[in-house]
Amino acid sequence: MHKIVFTERAPRPVGPYSQAVVLGNMLFCSGQIGLDPATGKLVPGNVAEETGQCLRNLSKVLEAGGSALSKVIKTTVFVTDLAHFKEMNEAYASFFPESPPARSAVQASALPLGARVEIEAIAFLGGD
Repeated sequence: MHKIVFTERAPRPVGPYSQAVVLGNMLFCSGQIGLDPATGKLVPGNVAEETGQCLRNLSKVLEAGGSALSKVIKTTVFVTDLAHFKEMNEAYASFFPESPPARSAVQASALPLGARVEIEAIAFLGGD
């Protein structure tokens, strides 16, 4: 059996999907964009600020599911323009200072609500 994860501390889904799903000792998180959970709007600023908000949102979903950024084993990063890769990468690195997870980064032609970055993750539950 799987368990659906939801927290008010992260943005509500903008479509028919769950914020995350727990199956066994794994947590599968849907992509997070740079929405401010309080306003439901994209954070103003550059790609680095959007990336930071994506990861703060993801962190709240991970916590609600019983995990944490330190337990992420794989992320997928979607950016609307790979010209922003360096800016995204620097902001991303600040959230994973040691032993970063495996990662894919791809350019997408568009993301929901005009976002420039979206990040999804797979994490484990329990001890390190």
